[in-house]
Amino acid sequence: MREAAARPVPGPPPGQQEQAQPQDTDPRAGIDEAVAGLDGMADLPLAEHVERFDAVHTELTVALSSIDKV
Repeated sequence: MREAAARPVPGPPPGQQEQAQPQDTDPRAGIDEAVAGLDGMADLPLAEHVERFDAVHTELTVALSSIDKV
């Protein structure tokens, strides 16, 4: 019989591996900092909103993963 091949384990999207490091500080501080990144969006061109939302999403993902110790 053939042995089952090891299944690949999914990771973060390409380009986000360096950014998704667990925080050594209080995760709530990272959340406040991430949400502060949304300040002033009304004054930015619409094309820059996606980049801001993506950066905030990444920071919130890191904060959540550090809370759960995942």
